[in-house]
Amino acid sequence: MRIFNSGKTTFHAVLKKYFSFRNETKSLDPLHELLESMRETEFSAVLNVLRENPDLLEHFRFYIHHIFAGKTFNLSLTEANILSENAFFPEFRKRLLNKVLPPVESEDTVWYLIDYVSVRTARDLAYFRNVHEEDMDELFHMLEISRLITKKTVRRELFFAMNILAWRVIGNALDVEVSNMAPEYKNFDNPFLALQDEMDVLTKEFRENPDFELKSKDAQFKQVKVYLTQCLNFTDIAFKNSSKYGISGKINQSLLKIRQQLNRILDILNLLVIDDEKDVRRKSKDLVFNIMEYKSHKNNLRELVADSSTLMSHLITNHTAQTGTHYITSSFRDYVRMFWMASGGGVIVGALVVLKLFYGLAPGSDFAHAVLYSVNYAMGFIMIFLMRFTLATKQPAMTAATMAKVLSEGKNTQKNYSDFAHLVSKLFRSQFIAFVGNVLWSFPVALAIIYGLDVLFQENFATEKAAKLLNDHDPFNSKAILHACIAGFYLFISGIISGNVANNAVFYQIPKRIAKNPLLLQVLGPKVAKAASGYYARNWPGIVSNLWFGIFLGATGPIGSFLGLDLDIRHITFAAGNVALGLYGLDFSVTAYTLWISLITVFLIGFFNFAVSFGLSMVLAFRSRKVNFGEVKEIYREIFRYFLKNPLRFFFPIRSFLDSRAKEMMEKTIPTKSQER
Repeated sequence: MRIFNSGKTTFHAVLKKYFSFRNETKSLDPLHELLESMRETEFSAVLNVLRENPDLLEHFRFYIHHIFAGKTFNLSLTEANILSENAFFPEFRKRLLNKVLPPVESEDTVWYLIDYVSVRTARDLAYFRNVHEEDMDELFHMLEISRLITKKTVRRELFFAMNILAWRVIGNALDVEVSNMAPEYKNFDNPFLALQDEMDVLTKEFRENPDFELKSKDAQFKQVKVYLTQCLNFTDIAFKNSSKYGISGKINQSLLKIRQQLNRILDILNLLVIDDEKDVRRKSKDLVFNIMEYKSHKNNLRELVADSSTLMSHLITNHTAQTGTHYITSSFRDYVRMFWMASGGGVIVGALVVLKLFYGLAPGSDFAHAVLYSVNYAMGFIMIFLMRFTLATKQPAMTAATMAKVLSEGKNTQKNYSDFAHLVSKLFRSQFIAFVGNVLWSFPVALAIIYGLDVLFQENFATEKAAKLLNDHDPFNSKAILHACIAGFYLFISGIISGNVANNAVFYQIPKRIAKNPLLLQVLGPKVAKAASGYYARNWPGIVSNLWFGIFLGATGPIGSFLGLDLDIRHITFAAGNVALGLYGLDFSVTAYTLWISLITVFLIGFFNFAVSFGLSMVLAFRSRKVNFGEVKEIYREIFRYFLKNPLRFFFPIRSFLDSRAKEMMEKTIPTKSQER
């Protein structure tokens, strides 16, 4: 097969080259070269060449029937663009390998023929789909394949493919973990078994009468469609129940595979339904185009990632949305409460800033400093979480999921956008007061601690690092903004970790296992076991999330130093404390520029912490709930209009008639609690 040609050859020249005589070769090179030249020619010109050269057309028609004779195509229906593995990573590796090194297929299959002739099937399919319907009908008529769907060999392949898919669907659907995802069907007859029974009846009738044709009004056809609909409904319910029961990657892939196989059975079934002569021509074309369509998506990695990750990202954001509702203030009382929660977080961070200063002064390798910094951050964040304080930038990853869920579950009218804009103002003022609480306390606490140590030990411990601390908060002389974005990315990742741990806890029923653990019941008693179960359910996702967030922040700087890269993190609350240490280390003898640029940079760092973590979380949340990104522009425009009309509401808890509607929108986002399966 020649992929690179020295020059373009016309369709007529290629046709004359290979088909000026009765070509009985089984080689696929003529068809490949003819397809290449066809794409470079107007389709009307292709038809004219065939009309004006009946001998060439006859020889070409013979060649087409000759090379397709005896070639099976059921693999193109049962394998192409259908998951072959029950886990994401094995499927990803398999598709990636197939892209780099295509597998060796049997030469007696249509699959091999398409691979050989059409290197880029999607491009060729797009070319044929753009051809006018009457012109394509004429080509099929010229090649005598316009009644392809009525051939007994073709119908036999279609029935065989349907049965293979039905058997595979049953095997996957009857897996105990999959069936447990839809307990609603435990009290009904299994639709998958009923589907197989109907398929057996249909296949038996075809075997006994090869001339049997299926009509759209036939009871058998209607019955099979009913069972297919019930089976698809089973998968929809299973996916929906994942919010209550959680889900594993394996079950997610199994349900995706079942859905793909059911849809493929429906495609094949529709091809077999012939009501009139028009259906014969149309279904013959559909069969050819469907095979090319399936083949063009066979090794698509982007679609695999999109399909496999949508549900998991939905579950992750579902659990973070439940947490996010607690971070949006609705009243003056909530607003003040958020300030004091953030103040508590600021006090702890002020102490952590001083501890990190001493860890940095301690001699040791990059690895040792990475461990010390990670322990420092993780310890502090877990303390803040368990004491129910707030670290301002931890909120966006949680609240973004809530915002997306509110929007995706509304009607998305102009009124809905206005309500959403008001909800954004409530979120923004919650972030604002949390920033204020963190910064107002981390700065004086760090200053008070370093001053107390100076009084106690008669030594200014911040002197050595003071110049660097202040220089790191000058965006013109350092990468402070980049480092703030890195911290924002870690905030986003920590939100994903929290949602994933919460999903696994629900799916594997960890709290219930703890409450009913025989050893705990015997040693500690049912009351303690139940308390431990509740504590785990409430706190474990947050503990793990904050632990990893601390490790990410603590290890980035030392890893960057080890690699010779200027990598580090900047977080608004820590930045405020570090500025306090820098000023004290230099005895407050700094220029006005240094003072003001440091203070301004603290808030710039906070902005980029918020923007990156919130932005990434919104993208994930919107995608997981299939919110139309075309609406985003209108949403932002409405938010901007609302800000111009009510700027103070973005900073202070001013009452509005929209409060009740916003509260109603928020209440709709509370996920269904975990239930027994």
